[in-house]
Amino acid sequence: MTNTIDRHKPSTLPFIYRFRRFLEGLFPHLILMGYGIIVLFPIFLIIINSFKSRKAIFGMPFQIPGPETFSLIGYETVISRSNFQVYFMNSIIVTVAALILTLLIGAMAAFALAEYPFRGNALLGLYLAIGIMIPIRLGTVGILKLMVNLSLVNTLMGLILIYIAQALPLTVFILSQFFRQVPKELKDAARIDGASEYRIFFLVVPLVRPAIGAIGIFTMIPIWNDLWFPLVVAPSPKTATVTLGVQQFLGQFVSDWNAVLSSLTLAMVPILIFYLIFSRQMIRSITEGALK
Repeated sequence: MTNTIDRHKPSTLPFIYRFRRFLEGLFPHLILMGYGIIVLFPIFLIIINSFKSRKAIFGMPFQIPGPETFSLIGYETVISRSNFQVYFMNSIIVTVAALILTLLIGAMAAFALAEYPFRGNALLGLYLAIGIMIPIRLGTVGILKLMVNLSLVNTLMGLILIYIAQALPLTVFILSQFFRQVPKELKDAARIDGASEYRIFFLVVPLVRPAIGAIGIFTMIPIWNDLWFPLVVAPSPKTATVTLGVQQFLGQFVSDWNAVLSSLTLAMVPILIFYLIFSRQMIRSITEGALK
């Protein structure tokens, strides 16, 4: 009897071990799937309800648009009754310009902090860390006064400068940590070959590309979705962004929900495309930072 039990133990143990590992791996995936459903469900509701009539939005908000509920009235209203093309272009110009300048200036500053030791290096890094913790909206009054003095109110340049100042602390803080991980021998070899510091900088930048991709996503989304500074600094119809343009369909007594949902759906398209392009870089930067 004992021999029979012992004979079956080696065959059952691997199965139990594999089943235990399967359960251990399944639990984190279930948590992530649940979190993904919670995050994506509001986006799903916005998209499907943008293709419904007003009655269907309030009567059947969770149903897929059918032959009786399908309607493009929201998109027709956005195109005919608003300058959505202007708002969309303003958002693209502000976001792309602020993103490019932030990455360029932030990468140069981070390279200098990581490569050249000087008096006050640590204090400057601490100052940038404080800039991450303090919201820029606390200085709205001072920023508005500065924009008025510089004649940058109701200009896209004013918004671009504000967003650059908002994103630089986090950009410099993260990139400086990645630049410090680049082998010093590589940079010294380039100096021996006669490369200038600018040449060395542009040689090192591709090595921190995952971090740049992650910062691009973290920088672009707040800029694209921001309503506060466009409302305060650039509220005119010529400089309004997408988020500010959506507000014209929201009234105190009557709101055109078809147009609101349609404009929000159109505004999500660039963000989703940009995220799909750079999501791999963001994941790589997170995993590499964890390993380091």
